[in-house]
Amino acid sequence: MTNHLLDNPAWNAMNSGNRHLALGNDRTKFFPADVGPFAGLKNYDEPSFRELYDLIPPGRIVAIPSKNKLAVPKYWQIKNTFDIIQMIFNKASVPASYPDIIPLDTQHVPQMIELTKLTQPGPFLQRTIEFGNYTGILNSDRLIAMAGQRMHADKYVEISAVCTHPDFAGKGYASSLILDQVDKIVQEGNIPFLHVKADNKSAINLYKHLGFTVRSGIYIYALQKGDKRKTI
Repeated sequence: MTNHLLDNPAWNAMNSGNRHLALGNDRTKFFPADVGPFAGLKNYDEPSFRELYDLIPPGRIVAIPSKNKLAVPKYWQIKNTFDIIQMIFNKASVPASYPDIIPLDTQHVPQMIELTKLTQPGPFLQRTIEFGNYTGILNSDRLIAMAGQRMHADKYVEISAVCTHPDFAGKGYASSLILDQVDKIVQEGNIPFLHVKADNKSAINLYKHLGFTVRSGIYIYALQKGDKRKTI
């Protein structure tokens, strides 16, 4: 049985739509630390974990997503594991445009970092905007809501960094931003998908309402490289 591209989303993104950002080789790849935390392995085996260990600097934390649980070698420190739900847009109709949404660029990065630190939608770093297609809603030049695209695995494009300032919650900004991203992705002939923590029931219900369906569970392992390798 052939694996789905999204069973190993980071690896497949780094070999297709995000290849311009990826470092590494033909067996293991990773994004620069100021772009994103993700690493991808062609095969989830010990030689690949060892090679990734040798490629990245001491102390760096990488996030490895997988459909299946992984046997992580002992020389990696497991900082955290996350149970994630992966959802794909599965609606026939494409939503209309939203005129209040503007494209975001590098001048907005300080506000984007500030907003994501406050709302915690996932890692957003100095160069994360280089994934592209980030949009937002401003209130008197203040960024109050945003969304963007991250992993681009062939025809599958991830919607990410969806967040709204708590002072402006409940106004439908997140829904508008998501549907605007959906529209852009679908118009390009691609398929939107996203990740959400398995215990975030309200977000899962919102995404279902907007036209997303659950494809699979995903595990994300946050692993840190220490200064010295432990005995396997």
